[in-house]
Amino acid sequence: MARYHIETYGCTSNRGESREIERRLRDAGHHRTDLAEADVAILNTCTVVEKTERNMLRRAEELEAEVADLIVTGCMALAQGEEFADIDAQVLHWEEVPTAVTNGECPTTTPDAEPILDGEIGILPIARGCMSNCSYCITKFATGRIDSPPVEANVEKARALVHAGASEIRVTGQDTGVYGWDEGERKLPELLDRICAIDGDFRVRLGMANPGGIHGIHEELVEVFADNEKLYNFIHLPVQSGSDDVLEEMRRQHRVGKFREIVETFDDRLDHWTLSTDFIVGFPTETDADHEQSMELLREVRPEKINVTRFSKRPGTDAADMKGLGGQTKKDRSKAMSELKMDVVGEAYGSMVGERHEVLVVEEGTGDSVKCRDGAYRQLIVQHAGEHGVEPGDFLTVEVTGAQSVYAFATPVSTLESDEDLAIAD
Repeated sequence: MARYHIETYGCTSNRGESREIERRLRDAGHHRTDLAEADVAILNTCTVVEKTERNMLRRAEELEAEVADLIVTGCMALAQGEEFADIDAQVLHWEEVPTAVTNGECPTTTPDAEPILDGEIGILPIARGCMSNCSYCITKFATGRIDSPPVEANVEKARALVHAGASEIRVTGQDTGVYGWDEGERKLPELLDRICAIDGDFRVRLGMANPGGIHGIHEELVEVFADNEKLYNFIHLPVQSGSDDVLEEMRRQHRVGKFREIVETFDDRLDHWTLSTDFIVGFPTETDADHEQSMELLREVRPEKINVTRFSKRPGTDAADMKGLGGQTKKDRSKAMSELKMDVVGEAYGSMVGERHEVLVVEEGTGDSVKCRDGAYRQLIVQHAGEHGVEPGDFLTVEVTGAQSVYAFATPVSTLESDEDLAIAD
């Protein structure tokens, strides 16, 4: 678990983004605290005028001196990220911030975690704990080994969320892939099948599953994806490194070959799906060659969602006792991988332009916009939602009209066809 301090500058949109960052951090078990006690500081920046830019740089320098890790996001980070080059900080899109705070660790579920309905989104923690013993992760001290409630109990919780109005159910846990291992069974495929069989119009997203746990059930699991339209064709497999040597030092339960096998199986069985993965750069034993292996793996598998985290020591972990790499080395490797990531993800979203997709509107965006997800859980933004009569919970067909690096813009097909009819009439 991390203790975070967040500061927000600028407009209502920035404040809304900070609220979403905090919601995701709380869901993952992290705690807000004063700057003096924080493990990480988050600076959500504004860049409206030159004086504001100077203030943002000065505040970033002040925060850098106060905390072990600094994350800079917001308008100035996105438009003028190079201005922070001399500051030891991660410069990220706001959607990447929650994952970066975790330092590659599993999310943390509180002991009394129960399903939560947040607008149209139902959050369903299916178990507590994990089966891993990663050398860098402090979460295991809080959660312990996997503790899996019965399948029927989780199905009833999912049914209650649907009856309460959830249009999207997010199946979460420290490691969803090992659900049921404490009972001697691999129960995740059965659980997902049962949840998808619940009556109602909703979608299901599977949360993080480590490759080591998924590998033993990946062939059965991909059939569950193929057989259930309610289940987003999306899987979050944090590989963390493209080097088997580094994975061994991290005490990860997989090697690169197992990760590739899972990806290849999903490629073979599903027409389109989204791979989300995580990389930790700058682990204490990572060499230049190890880093290049990670870069090459990213180029090879080309995930549509990639989280890049710069390694930082967590107290009490074995990795904290290792001799670390220099800050500049970690910064350079993070920058190189982040640039490659933006190319890979930007290409994926850019290739969608002109396509039509069935989407679920899951939540409001900034201004008069809404966030939608297609069948592969890719994010599409519909602007001027009020004019289109679109709101969270709606299912609709959209055409992709443009793309940014981590999402695409879309317009409801009915609107486009109406415009075409008017043009013909004129």
